[in-house]
Amino acid sequence: MAFKVFSYESLVHAVSGAAGSVTAMTVFFPLDTARLRLQVDENRKAKSTLAILAEIIDEEGLLAPYRGWFPVICSLCCSNFVYFYCFHCFKASWLKGKQSTPTTDLIIGIAAGVVNVLTTTPLWVVNTRLKLQGSNFRNIDIQPTNYSGILDAFAQIARDEGVGALWNGTFPSLLLVMNPAIQFMIYEGLKRQLRRGVPRELSSLEVFMIGAVAKAVATTVTYPLQTIQSILRFGQFNRSTEKSRLLSSLRTIKCLLASRARKYGMLGLFKGLEAKLLQTVLTAALMFLLYEKIASCTFKVMGLSNIHYKKR
Repeated sequence: MAFKVFSYESLVHAVSGAAGSVTAMTVFFPLDTARLRLQVDENRKAKSTLAILAEIIDEEGLLAPYRGWFPVICSLCCSNFVYFYCFHCFKASWLKGKQSTPTTDLIIGIAAGVVNVLTTTPLWVVNTRLKLQGSNFRNIDIQPTNYSGILDAFAQIARDEGVGALWNGTFPSLLLVMNPAIQFMIYEGLKRQLRRGVPRELSSLEVFMIGAVAKAVATTVTYPLQTIQSILRFGQFNRSTEKSRLLSSLRTIKCLLASRARKYGMLGLFKGLEAKLLQTVLTAALMFLLYEKIASCTFKVMGLSNIHYKKR
């Protein structure tokens, strides 16, 4: 077990996944900015992604779509490193060289997601705050913040709101481990189907397409919870006074979902989905493509390419 947990193979997957995700997110970062504005600023009208980006640039400047890029990239790099590492070391420990199944991929994906959420949520809370700082909101109830950077944001949140605030949105995030779990289940399943038992390297187009399909399904299924997660991380909401932390989280999620549905109808729960799908599908597809290529090149240099494909 110790060998599997600290294996070089898991490290290669983790570094490849982190590098691929950072590159892909950088390319499509403005699309994520548009999605986040639509999620947290309830008074901003839902328009096309390009129209939202045009508004942001016109009101806040040319670089506004890249506001908060550095903390997001730091969080994403750490998050994907943890997820890919856990996913592949759990998989190696469980399967011990046997062929995986969709159910196995889903369970392993959930386990890796739980570890990832518990360790990296503070980074995502901080990057959400920094990304929205200085934005022109339509909702006048949103209070402005003044963080000078990542460390200052950590310090201010812990001082003013308590250390627990750094884990805002943890409960919906734990529910949202289904997103990457479903994504990896579909991705690994489609990959096995394309190989049909023959250990080979998939083409760039094949990897890009199955990565896009996997992420599109996972995102659409879990999007309402992603919206609530963003609102909770931003911290601009009325907190429940329930003593039980679990009941408080459940009540808060229920109230936020009900409030949004009451104001905008059921479609209000999917406000910003176009921007999210555009960003997340393209980002995930490019990320998986880069991940596979980086991992493949590394394993080939190590002389382990055939073994690598047979294991997967």
